[in-house]
Amino acid sequence: MSGGTEAFPDLGRHCQHPDCHQLDFLPFKCAGCHDVFCVEHRSYKSHDCPKSDHNSRKVIICEVCSTSIETTGHDGEEGQKVLLERHRKSGNCDPKKKKKPTCPVKRCKEILTFSNNNTCKTCHLKVCLKHRFPADHECNKPAKAVAVAANGGAWNRKFLAAFASRNGKDCGKSERGSKSPPSTPSVRAF
Repeated sequence: MSGGTEAFPDLGRHCQHPDCHQLDFLPFKCAGCHDVFCVEHRSYKSHDCPKSDHNSRKVIICEVCSTSIETTGHDGEEGQKVLLERHRKSGNCDPKKKKKPTCPVKRCKEILTFSNNNTCKTCHLKVCLKHRFPADHECNKPAKAVAVAANGGAWNRKFLAAFASRNGKDCGKSERGSKSPPSTPSVRAF
């Protein structure tokens, strides 16, 4: 079967699915079996592709150390067993690695995964999201931060002294009966 029209005989291709043969001007070439299909039959499942797993990637989990081992789709069941055996004999398979990392804060048993951990920027400790702030995980702050906090204490005392000297007067509100004179604008109009 040739595709196209009278004016353009090489334009488009017929679907190679046995029940379809639709002329498609934007055909899809299967990466597995290299046949041409229409949009309805382009997936591996819809045309029962015999080589559907040619580019697939699978992950096998080692039962001894919980390490993930990536494989290709070409390996059968026997190939996966060979890969696991090779991993066990490589020396990288350590049963002590099976224990998943947990939050180092006392009494916290949260298991750290890629999505629920945070590394502290001051002490570089990896903790769970509940303890991500330095005050929550007894972070060892550098001396510079302590010095800044000490200077901030002097400023805080000055602020509290000024606040106490107001004698209970509000800054933004005046008493109900009295009217204040209109204030002069702080911006001059030219």
